[in-house]
Amino acid sequence: MWTVEFVSETAFAEAEALPDDLGARLTRIVDLIEANGLVALRPPYVRHLEDKLWEIRLSGKSGIARSIYVTASGRRVVILRTFVKKTQKTPRREIELAQARARILK
Repeated sequence: MWTVEFVSETAFAEAEALPDDLGARLTRIVDLIEANGLVALRPPYVRHLEDKLWEIRLSGKSGIARSIYVTASGRRVVILRTFVKKTQKTPRREIELAQARARILK
């Protein structure tokens, strides 16, 4: 059984601040992970970024968003950063912020 959690209250608040349609997509994907594990998710839902960072890809009427996550021991997915995308490529500062938050887990 897989679990999905947030690295901090700040990371949770970022997900809560998403527009309703994007928040619903995130909830749906989290439910899929918890029910079926990460092996059930393929592109376009998830994509590898770099090192241990992966992203959950969200799209809806209000735009596109990403949740950057890592896997942790014990079949855990830890969401590090959630943001609304405004450019084609994931901004470097978002990746660096997620990496800084991932260091908390070690």
